Amino acid sequence: MIDRLSNLLEDKKFKITIGEDYLHIINYTRIITLEKEFISLKSNQKKIIIKGKNLTLEKIKDQEMLIRGMIQLLEVDNHE
Repeated sequence: MIDRLSNLLEDKKFKITIGEDYLHIINYTRIITLEKEFISLKSNQKKIIIKGKNLTLEKIKDQEMLIRGMIQLLEVDNHE
């Protein structure tokens, strides 16, 4: 039981939650590009591409961010 609790508290899995006008991203490692219509991120073995209009970082802390705007494309490349 302690192992399962420890795994929950130390969850380092990359996660994306998609909403109508936002993306909530957890456990990315770095921001590569940050522009109003294009954002690219790195997370372990993945590269994440986000394209849209009026993209803004509403929240950013540690390895978590909330991006708002009109999301037009989300691409996750697992071979990076």
